[in-house]
Amino acid sequence: MATAMRKEFLKSKKMIHPNSRKSIAITKKAKKISNRQKGKMSRLIKQNLIGEKMLWIRNNMIPGVCPYTPELTASLLETYIARNDKEMEQIAIKRSIGSNRSRQHASRENIIRITKEREQEEYDTCGIEIPDILNATQCKMLMNWNNDLQCVNNFKFIRFGKNDLNKALVLKERKQIAMPVNKKNLLSKSVDSNENNQSTECVMETE
Repeated sequence: MATAMRKEFLKSKKMIHPNSRKSIAITKKAKKISNRQKGKMSRLIKQNLIGEKMLWIRNNMIPGVCPYTPELTASLLETYIARNDKEMEQIAIKRSIGSNRSRQHASRENIIRITKEREQEEYDTCGIEIPDILNATQCKMLMNWNNDLQCVNNFKFIRFGKNDLNKALVLKERKQIAMPVNKKNLLSKSVDSNENNQSTECVMETE
């Protein structure tokens, strides 16, 4: 913001009154430039966080499994939420060794704890947003992703929550159970039909 204001003030050859229209216009323009830069920085940070999440998801997926099932997706997200548990254990061990350094890693510990609580809450409610790995095309795109953040917009992101994945798993199991039952019913109907035909023929022969 200081650079933008300096350039605007240098354009003027005489002193500007702080309450003049020119001064107000320069301040307004500098503020607009500052807000634009903050927006770009915010989008860049968000894009980097999404990229880190996608990278972790891809590196921890089972090779050759595409698309993912609801059960595997739930297991993957639960592992993702607990990805920093080992680091928390190491911090606890270091704290127990030296009493004078009990709060040495407090900042990192708080970040991990808050992040896990937030992600767990998202998973239990609205869901965690990741690429749609239940879709074969999106799953293959993620597995072949070259880590380029410019390609993030090509992915279709879906929020996967615990309840939604459980419902999808139950629905899948019901479909798998229903298919053999239908075949069995058709087979029994076919057998009944054959028996009826045979009994009819036997009656005709008797007459």
